[in-house]
Amino acid sequence: MSEFAPHPKESAVEFDLMTGSSSWNDAADLARKVEGAGFSGMLYTETGQVPWMQLAAAAMAAPSLTFTTGIAVAFPRSPMVSAQIAWELAGETKGRFRLGLGSQVKGHIVRRYSSEFDRPAARMRDYTEAVKACLRAFRREEKLSHEGEFFNLSLLPAQWTPRNHDYGDIKVDISSVGPVMNGVAGEVADGVHVHPMHTMHYIRERLLPEVARGAERAGRDVDEIDLIVPVFAAPGDSPDELAPLVQRAKTQIAFYGTTPNYSFQFTDLGYEGVTSALREHMAAGDIAGMADCITDDMLDHFALVAPWNEMADRLRDRYDGTAARVVMYLAEEQIRKDPDMVHKWGDVAQATRS
Repeated sequence: MSEFAPHPKESAVEFDLMTGSSSWNDAADLARKVEGAGFSGMLYTETGQVPWMQLAAAAMAAPSLTFTTGIAVAFPRSPMVSAQIAWELAGETKGRFRLGLGSQVKGHIVRRYSSEFDRPAARMRDYTEAVKACLRAFRREEKLSHEGEFFNLSLLPAQWTPRNHDYGDIKVDISSVGPVMNGVAGEVADGVHVHPMHTMHYIRERLLPEVARGAERAGRDVDEIDLIVPVFAAPGDSPDELAPLVQRAKTQIAFYGTTPNYSFQFTDLGYEGVTSALREHMAAGDIAGMADCITDDMLDHFALVAPWNEMADRLRDRYDGTAARVVMYLAEEQIRKDPDMVHKWGDVAQATRS
């Protein structure tokens, strides 16, 4: 066992559903189904819709689930705004909320949000510390006083302080991929949102050591930092059943793989030149060609393909002792097409959690 190998966790892996944009009614309906099927929680992405309102609708419909943002875009929002939203959601869900923050990429931050992006890792460190300073002030532990490189907060009159509640110990997680941001996660975050495009080689040889070094710099116990891991899980009992999910997984991996910052994962496994090939196909508008670049051998590293009755064991074999929560990346699309599929996914959820 290497110096940075994950320590076995006593608790079972929690099993969540990744979801995105929807109406409030649809969000509530899906949450009821997911809760009834035996999932642990739901993770909300932020793309064309902010997550807060549909998350609130889902939480009211499914009171036993844990909810997290994976991720909410940080930099366009003041740390105070993010902290206030998190505080309210934690109170209303009785502590069943984790705030997941991410930097997004420069193009979106600068051109879509018209916000600052320079030095994103240092900015995210300061942002996370500012959010936590707000939360301490909300808990009445100390006066608001955060003086950072990017954010300064020092005014919180009593009439502007959120009402107190018993669920103020809110986990603040961040997404990270590269070594600098992984180190920041180790320094200041309660959890790490692992990128959906990952391998266990990446987690063991890059992510965990880099998070551990950050934790050591900050004098923290790395075992207290949770890994929240989206998974391209593709269950099915026949080639016809598996084919759509496998194609969907290959296509999504291919899209992520066009990003030069992620190309090291292919290189680490000995797959040279994959990102260049993917970018050529993308420039030509050849989506099928992009997916074809992801071979079955590559898929075994980046996804889990298994019969339904083996998927829970495969998830546990891969992530037990490493992930606090596994998040199903492909399940929502399948459930929305065929609502009865929630019961099959629920069987996997219950077996994974047991």
